[in-house]
Amino acid sequence: MLKSLYIKNYALIDSLEIDFESGFSVITGETGAGKSIILGALSLILGQRADIKAIKQGESKCVIEGTFDVSAYDLKEFCEDKGIEYDPDSYILRREILSTGKSRAFINDSPVGLNDLKELGGQLIDIHSQHQNLLLADSRFQMQVVDALAGNKNLLKEYQQVYHQYRLAGKALEDLKDQVRKSREEEDYLRFQYDSLQEAALQEGEQEELEGELDTLNHAEDIKSSLYKIHSLLSDDEKGVVPALKEGLNASRSLLKVYQRAEEISQRLETAYIDMKDMASEMERLAGDVDFNSERLTFIESRLDLIYTLQKKYHLSSVEELLGLYKELAQKLTNIESSDQQVEALEKEVQTKQKKMLDLAKALTDKRISVSEKIEKELIGKVSYLGMPNIRFKCDVIAEGTPNVYGMNSILFQFSANKNVSLQPVANIASGGEISRIMLCLKSMIAGATALPSIIFDEIDTGVSGEIADKMGEVMLEFGQNMQVIAITHLPQIAAKGKAHYKVYKSDDSSDSTTTKLVMLSNKDRLDEIARMLSGAVVTEAAIQNAKVMLGVKA
Repeated sequence: MLKSLYIKNYALIDSLEIDFESGFSVITGETGAGKSIILGALSLILGQRADIKAIKQGESKCVIEGTFDVSAYDLKEFCEDKGIEYDPDSYILRREILSTGKSRAFINDSPVGLNDLKELGGQLIDIHSQHQNLLLADSRFQMQVVDALAGNKNLLKEYQQVYHQYRLAGKALEDLKDQVRKSREEEDYLRFQYDSLQEAALQEGEQEELEGELDTLNHAEDIKSSLYKIHSLLSDDEKGVVPALKEGLNASRSLLKVYQRAEEISQRLETAYIDMKDMASEMERLAGDVDFNSERLTFIESRLDLIYTLQKKYHLSSVEELLGLYKELAQKLTNIESSDQQVEALEKEVQTKQKKMLDLAKALTDKRISVSEKIEKELIGKVSYLGMPNIRFKCDVIAEGTPNVYGMNSILFQFSANKNVSLQPVANIASGGEISRIMLCLKSMIAGATALPSIIFDEIDTGVSGEIADKMGEVMLEFGQNMQVIAITHLPQIAAKGKAHYKVYKSDDSSDSTTTKLVMLSNKDRLDEIARMLSGAVVTEAAIQNAKVMLGVKA
C-alpha cells in the first residue's frame, strides 16, 4: 500500500509530505483545487513520461517520492532480476525531473530505467481515472478482465512467447521457400556458370606463372643470345673473366711466402673465381634450356585467353577471385540440392511450435469459458446492489479462426439494464452512470483476484448520486477491507464512508503565488467539508446536521 507521498516543486506544489492510511480513504476538494496535480505527481513515480512544464515555475528540479508497504508481497525475484537492493518491507520509488529535460528514476535509491519503474508501479497501485471508463468498450480491456479473473497471467505469458516463436518460424519458412523458388528459377544459369569454371580447372597462381612463361617464349632468341654472351664473357680463354681470375689466383699464391697480405688476397680471388666459374656454367645451362616451342606458346596463349575471358565475363580481376566465385556457386547449388530437406526441417519446426501454441491457446480458452459464468453471476450480484436490479450481463468467449497475441478468442461484454431491452455490447447501450457502476464492480473483482496492494479511483462515481452513491461508497468501504482504496470524489455520500479523509485546496500564503496543499482532516474539519459538499459555498445548519448523520456523529 501507499504509505506516504513527498512532492517538491511540482506544478503548484512547493513542498508536500503526507501519510496515507490503509483501508478506504477519500480525497475531496473544490473543482480546480489541484486533485489532478496530486494524481499527476503520483503517475510520475509509476513510470509515466515527464514534461518539464510540470516543474514549478522558477525552480530547476522537482522531486516526487512515494513509499510503499510491500511486506505482504514477495518482490525478491523482481529485485534480483533488476539488480535492486531487496527490502522485504518497504519500497521507495523516486522520480527527479530537471529543467534541462532530463529525468531520473530510482527504486530504493538504486537508479533504474523508466520501464523498470513502470513495471514495479504496476504491481503496487492502479490509478483508475475517469477516462478509463471508456476502456469498458475496448475488447482488449475486456480480455484483460477475463484473464485476470481466470488467473491466466503466467499461462498467457507462456502462450505469447510460443506465439511469437511460431510467427518467427513461420516467417523464416516463408523466406526460405521464397529463396528456394528464386534459386530454382536461376539454377540453370548458376549451373552454367559453375560448369564453365569447373571446366576451366583454374589453379591459384596460374595466371602469373603463365604470363611470365609467355614473356620468355616471345623473347626466346634474345634471351638465349644474351645468356651465351654472358657465358662467353666469363669463360673465354683469351678475354674471359674466369681465366683472368685463375691467373690472378696463381699469382697471389706465389706471394704467400714473401707477402703477409697475400693470404687474404688469395682467399678473395679464390671465392670470386669459384663464383664466376659457377655462374658461367649456369649461363650455359640456362641458354641451353631456353628454346622456342610454338606448341607451348599456343597453349599458353589459349589458356590465358580463357582466363581473361572469364575475368571479363564475371567482372573479376584475378584467378583467386574466380576460384572464390566457383566456391560460392558450388555452395548455392548445394543449398538448392538440399533445400527440400531444409524446408522439410523448418516445416516440422513450425508444426511443433504450432501444436504447442494451439495447446496453450486451448488451455486459455478453457479457463476463459470456465470463468465467464462466474464473472456474469458475480458482476450481476454486485451491480444489482448499486441500483440496477434488472441488469443482465453476458461475457461471451468467442472463438476466432486464427490465433492472435491473446490466443484464439475475442471477448464481448453484453449488457442490458432493463427487462424489455435485449442484450447489446456495453459500448452501445450503457449510460455514463451505468458504466461507472460496472467498472467499480469489475475493478473490485480484479483487485481481489490479483491481490493488488492499492487502487485509486479518480471520480469513478461520475453520473451517480443519492442512494446509488451511498451504495457505491459501501462497496468501496467493503473493498477496502482487503486492500488500500483511495477515492477522489465530489459526492458527500462516498466521502462520508472513508476511514480517512483528505482535502485538496489552494492557498495564497504569499502575495505573489498560489500553492496546492493536501491535508488529512480532523473529525471537525471533516464534518465541515461534508457539509460544504452538501450545501455548496454557504454551509447551512441543515447541511451540518445532515453531515453528522452521514458521519454517524451524535447531535
